[in-house]
Amino acid sequence: MAGDLADSFGRRATVIIGCLTYIVGVVVQTATTVNNPTQALGLIVAGRLVAGFGVGHVSASIIMYMSEICPRKVRGALVSGYQFCLTIGILLAFIVVYAMNDRIDTSQYRIPIAIQFACGIILAIGLFLLPESPRYFVKCGKIEQARRSLAILRGQPSDSEYIETELAEIVVNAEYERKVTPNTTYFSTWANCFSGSIWQPQSNLRRTILGTSLQMMQQWTGVNFIYSTPFFQSTNAISNTFLVSLIFALINVLSTPLSFWTVEKFGRRPLLIWGALGMLLCQFIVAVVGDTVGFNHSYIGADGKKTADNVTAVHAQIAFICLYIFFFASTWGPGVWVVIGETFPIPIRSRGIALSTASNWLWSTVIAVITPYMVGEDDGDLKSNVFFVWGCLCTCALVHAYFLVPETKGLTLEQVDRMFEETTPRTSSKWKPTETFPAQLDAKSGLDVEGAV
Repeated sequence: MAGDLADSFGRRATVIIGCLTYIVGVVVQTATTVNNPTQALGLIVAGRLVAGFGVGHVSASIIMYMSEICPRKVRGALVSGYQFCLTIGILLAFIVVYAMNDRIDTSQYRIPIAIQFACGIILAIGLFLLPESPRYFVKCGKIEQARRSLAILRGQPSDSEYIETELAEIVVNAEYERKVTPNTTYFSTWANCFSGSIWQPQSNLRRTILGTSLQMMQQWTGVNFIYSTPFFQSTNAISNTFLVSLIFALINVLSTPLSFWTVEKFGRRPLLIWGALGMLLCQFIVAVVGDTVGFNHSYIGADGKKTADNVTAVHAQIAFICLYIFFFASTWGPGVWVVIGETFPIPIRSRGIALSTASNWLWSTVIAVITPYMVGEDDGDLKSNVFFVWGCLCTCALVHAYFLVPETKGLTLEQVDRMFEETTPRTSSKWKPTETFPAQLDAKSGLDVEGAV
C-alpha cells in the first residue's frame, strides 16, 4: 500500500499519512480501559492494527524520501540517521516501561502508549516544513516543481548551474528508465519488480531479491533475540535482567552514530562484510563459552532456583553480546537501510523499497514467533546453543554481502543505475563515472538533453 500511495500522492505525503494513521491507532489504545476485559482486548488489538498500518507506511516511505532528497556525498550518513532514531526510540521505550514497572493502575500501559503520540506529531509537523522529493516530481512530469524543490533542498538559486546539472541527470535518467521499464498498468508496475534474469546484476528481479534478502539477513543476525530478557533470567546470574536489556539498548544508541562516518569513509559494502564478520565471531564465542562453562551449566539451589555454575562465564557471554550489538549497530543496522534506499531505479523504487521493508517486518515476526520454541525449556531448550544458529546465519550474511552487495558510495541514484548495468557487486567499488548520464545518452542516442529540462 505504501508503494502505491508514494507513487500516487508523493513520498512526503505518504509519510505524513502514515503518521496520522499511527496517531489514530495510539489514541485508540490510550483510550482503552480495563472495566470490560473483553472489550479492552478488542480495542487494544484494533489500535495496534491501525498503528501498525501507520508504521508500515512510514517505514516503507521514509527511506525512499530520504534517499531521494539527500546529496550523494552525505546520503549514507543521513539515511543512517533513520536507524539512529530507531535506536533512540527503543531506548526511550525501555526507560519509560522500566519507570512504569511498579505502577498497578491503567497508567502502567497508558503512559508508554500515549508518549508515542508525540513522536507521530513531531514527525508529521517536521515533514510539513520540507519539500516533496524532486525525483517524485520528475516521475510525474512536473519539471518546474522538481526544480524548485531541488533548489530548496540544495540551498541554491533555481537557475544555478548546480541545480541545472543535477536536474538534467534526474530527468534524462527517468526518461531512460521509463523506456526500459514501461509501467502501462497497475499490475505491470508490480510485475516490473520481478522482471529480468536473476543472473543479471542490473535486472529488477536481482535488485528486488537484494533488497528483500538484505532485510531478511538483518533479522537473521538475531538482534531481536538479544532483548529477550527471560533468556538471561533463567540462570539467576543477573539480579536485574531488565536493566541489562536497558544497557543493551544504550550500547545500540551509542554505537550507531559511528556509521555516519564509516558508511561514507569506507563504503556500504565493506561495512556489511566486516560487520557480519564481527557479529559471527561474537555469536560463536558466546555459544562456545555457554556450551562449555557458561549458561548451559547450572544447578538447582536451596531456594529452588536454577543458578549458573560459573557466573563469571555468563558475565563474559554478556560482554561479547554487548560487542555483538556494537558491530550490528554500527554496520548492519543502518547499512541495510542505506543500500535498499539506493538500489532501485525510479520506475520501481517505491514498490521495491516497500517490498524490502515488508521483508524486514515479516522476518522480524517470524523470529519473534519461533524464538520461544528455540529456547523454551519445554521445547527446543537450546540454551546458549541458539547462538550457534545466529552465528551460522551471520556467516550467511557475510557470504551474501560479499557476493551480492554492490558499492554505491559517492554516486548519485542515477549513477547507481548505471553502475548496476556496467559492473558486478565484487568489482563495483572500482567503478567510477567518467561523464554525466545525460552526456552518455546524448552521445549514444542523440537525446535532446537541453530540451528535457
